[in-house]
Amino acid sequence: MRRKLVVGNWKMHGSLAQNKALLEALIPNLAVLKQADYAVCVPYPYLFQAQSLLQGTNISWGAQNLAKHEIGAYTGEVSADMLKEFGASYVIVGHSERSTAYCESDANIAAKFVSAQRVGITPVLCVGETLQERESGLRERVLAAQLDAILNSVGAEVFTKAVVAYEPVWAIGTGFSATPDQAQSAHEFIRARIGALHSEAADKVRILYGGSVKPSNASQLFAMQDIDGGLIGRGSLNANDFEGICRAANN
Repeated sequence: MRRKLVVGNWKMHGSLAQNKALLEALIPNLAVLKQADYAVCVPYPYLFQAQSLLQGTNISWGAQNLAKHEIGAYTGEVSADMLKEFGASYVIVGHSERSTAYCESDANIAAKFVSAQRVGITPVLCVGETLQERESGLRERVLAAQLDAILNSVGAEVFTKAVVAYEPVWAIGTGFSATPDQAQSAHEFIRARIGALHSEAADKVRILYGGSVKPSNASQLFAMQDIDGGLIGRGSLNANDFEGICRAANN
C-alpha cells in the first residue's frame, strides 16, 4: 500500500516571523502522526530557514520551481544543485500558475522534471485541465499530453521516483473542489496511463489531489483508491488547517 503524502505549497507567501510561527506550531503536532509523510515547498529565500527549523523532524521541505539547466548565464534561475545544497527533498514542476503566467511548455516542464531527478530531488509533477477543457470533454486528452511529455522522452520508469499532483485548474484557489469521485476518476486515468508502459511505476507513484483541499473534505478525498494525499495551497498557510489535512492522511 502506498504511504500517503501531504505537501504544502506556500506559493508567494510568508516572512521570517510568519514562517517560524507556522513551522513551530506544526512540528510537535505532526511529530506524532507517523503513518504518512509531510512536506512544505517554500519560496527560495526561505529554504535555509526551513532547513534550519525542520531538519531532524518528520517534515521535509522543498521548492516550488527550478531551472532546467545545470549551470550557466540564466539570470534569476535556481538550479537543482542549488536546491540540493539546502536539503530540498521535493520540488514542484509544472504548476498551472507558473505554466500559464510564464508560458511553460510541456517539454520545458519535462526537462525540469529530469533536472530534479538528476540530483535526487523528487519532482512533484502538476497536471490538470481548465474548466473549458473539462466541459469540452478534453480532460483525458489534456492529462495524456502532459504525462506523455515525460513518458515519451525519458520513459515510465522515472515515475518510480516521482510524485504526480492532479490539480484541476478550475479548483485551484477557488474554494471549489472536485468531488471524491471526480478526483478518483482522473487519478485512475493517470495511473493507468503510466501503467500501460510500466506496471511497477504505476503501483509506486503517489498521485496527490490539489484544489481547495480542506480538513472538512480531506478524509473523503484521501479514502479513494488512487488518491495518495494532497498538494495543499491556501490550507498550508494555516497551522490548524494543515494539521487537520495531515491528520486525515495519517488516519
